[in-house]
Amino acid sequence: MQPFEPTRPPPPNISHPGIMAIDITDKFTSAVATMSPGEVVKDDTFHLYDSVSAMEIMDRKMDSGILDEDESLDEEYDVTSSVLPQEILGIIDELLCLEMAWHLGYPLSQTILTSVHVDALMNPDPATIQDVDFSNKPSGPGPESVMLLVLRAYCAGLLRACFSVNEFMKEEMSYEEEDFVTNTYGRGLLGNIPVPDIKKLLLDAIAEVCAERNGFSQSIGAALVSRLELRIAFLDALDLDTTRMNLSELPRLHWTRMGKFIDEIANQHGLGWPVPAAFSTKLQRRLTSTMPPRPMVSLGFQECISHFSRLFEDAHEVIDILQYEDPQSLLNFILLFQQKQPQPLAFIRTMLQNLMFKDMVVLGRLSIRQLLDHDVCLSVLPCGPHFNQSFDYVEAPEDPRHKIAHAMEEFRQRVAEPYLDLLCVLCQNRCRVRRLLCHHVQSWDALEQEVAEIEDRIDQHIPTITSEEYPAEDPEYKPLRSWIRFFKLRQLQWIVQLGFELRIYQPDELAEMYHCLASLAVFIKLEWNRTRRMTASREQRARKFVGLLDDDESLPTPIGEDFTRSSQYQQLMMLNAAFTSCLSEGLHLLYLALMRLGFVKRPPQPYGTDALRYELRMRPIKLGTPGLPPYELVKKEVEKPEMSTEEVLGQAEKTIGDARLFVRDYINYNKQESFSVNPTSHSYWAKSVRSDMHATISAGVAIGMLQKALKEMEDKKTNCSTNGVTLGLKVTIPESGDSNSNRWIVPTVTRKSTDSTN
Repeated sequence: MQPFEPTRPPPPNISHPGIMAIDITDKFTSAVATMSPGEVVKDDTFHLYDSVSAMEIMDRKMDSGILDEDESLDEEYDVTSSVLPQEILGIIDELLCLEMAWHLGYPLSQTILTSVHVDALMNPDPATIQDVDFSNKPSGPGPESVMLLVLRAYCAGLLRACFSVNEFMKEEMSYEEEDFVTNTYGRGLLGNIPVPDIKKLLLDAIAEVCAERNGFSQSIGAALVSRLELRIAFLDALDLDTTRMNLSELPRLHWTRMGKFIDEIANQHGLGWPVPAAFSTKLQRRLTSTMPPRPMVSLGFQECISHFSRLFEDAHEVIDILQYEDPQSLLNFILLFQQKQPQPLAFIRTMLQNLMFKDMVVLGRLSIRQLLDHDVCLSVLPCGPHFNQSFDYVEAPEDPRHKIAHAMEEFRQRVAEPYLDLLCVLCQNRCRVRRLLCHHVQSWDALEQEVAEIEDRIDQHIPTITSEEYPAEDPEYKPLRSWIRFFKLRQLQWIVQLGFELRIYQPDELAEMYHCLASLAVFIKLEWNRTRRMTASREQRARKFVGLLDDDESLPTPIGEDFTRSSQYQQLMMLNAAFTSCLSEGLHLLYLALMRLGFVKRPPQPYGTDALRYELRMRPIKLGTPGLPPYELVKKEVEKPEMSTEEVLGQAEKTIGDARLFVRDYINYNKQESFSVNPTSHSYWAKSVRSDMHATISAGVAIGMLQKALKEMEDKKTNCSTNGVTLGLKVTIPESGDSNSNRWIVPTVTRKSTDSTN
């Protein structure tokens, strides 16, 4: 057998002035032949980065420097050449699309930094507004110089806005691999140029466009002005430090103006002419990046306008968070705003965090202590002596007031970070919220034990300075510990509910997970019922203390208002927990019936057991309190072998009916009773409650259809088939976004047509 001789490929055809190619194949082969197997030759200055770079050379997918025949290394488009007004509009509209693509999560290298004009403004990095120019040479007189001024001013405003947005994203909690790319590839984005200088340049451009001597139509001039005004309004709106301190309508006005401008731009888009040569991926070669070349992101103009309109609308609504009245209204605003479909963009969620908490100040005017004390007071301890600020001025170490103040400060310091972290966690994208909550709830579980120790020290001194004593019927009640437990239980509930919203659970798991949610809700309801009894008892003692014997008489204003608001909140939470437990249990029974009838089938799962899968599924909520019941008990509660299918459906009908009654109790609550104090939050709350009501109605209809079909089969003396064929029904489980409320996956049960098949 003859030895294999590989065919030598022809040498590459390299022809370029200044390059002399030498074929070293023979020398390289001879040198390698002298080496023994396994021997490695490495230069001390040749590192891993060099080896990877060597592998990328001449690979079109990896080497951004590879050129075609007669291709130039640099972009040949002349940024100082004459540009028509219609071409300026086309370039600006394309920049708008690239800017929105960046907000959607694409990197700058594939979006804004592919613009030749943008690259020219930052190369080299300008130090003053006079340096922000396409060329060091001044442009000549005439309409062309006006057009270049317009484009230069627009690009400067765009880059300065991108710098501000990028800084906000880096300061707050966000995730680059999921939400936003903050890499600027070594470009400064005009961060050294003051915003007033950029705005003056934009105003100068507007003045030139509005001058009558320019030779273009009025519609073209109006289109140019709209785009320049958009950039000024964006820069004004990004001054969040001013927004936090200004509770008037002025901060919203900027976003309202941008919404008007973007509508005008959408109507004027047809006036522009596209200029593809003004954008090039060759510019990626100049960026500080180890990434291979990537194509420019192409975003349709109508899609861009739709995203911008939603961005401005969401930003206008986010400012409502500054209308603070109580901590639970603040929390409800975040929860309801984040449930919007589609979810707000990453910049809006970052803006929400920035307005909520910055420089150790909450909402621009509250301390962390004020927020925590207000929350505890509202939830579990209205008018409690724990919050008496006069205790802070007692210096005697042995004085009970000093010890209470010291213990409460220790409580605040321990709780403040998890509390604020929870608010920031809820501002993330929905997948990340669930992932973080699974870890965050563990810290609240450990915090419950630590707070219990602090509260024991407080309880030793409370009776010595006040008549405050816990009733004999519940001497173990601890309000601070209950407050921690409520937050922990709500996080567990959110984790399970987000599993339904994100469609994590398979159809055959829905019965078990709705049973889990119902069990959590029952535990929450019992805890709130206990707290409500204790609050009512404390209110009665307060009435006796001030000498009120008639129950119709009101307590003095500050005390009475605190007890009234606390009672309203506890009532709302109890109703919500009761509704959640009933509807969850009803859906659990409904899916159990569907599984028995064969409409929901369990797929083959040979590589594991049900007990192991139960352990894995429940791992995120496996905590000390309330604890995780054993699988055998859960299986019996979920499958209910002692009940027939007709009994299961009957019980489901009853629990769904109870859920409908509970939601009717608070569907007409006003913004004060629902703890959604601003119009935006209350509108979202009302929409959410209507969706809950619709879920109960849809579940009742599905149960009724199944009961009717089973009754008809019983009347016909027909044995029900396990695959549901003889029932003549079709069951559809909605996908994500198809149902009115993503937390409630209510199946649709309909009659099958005579010509359809199962």
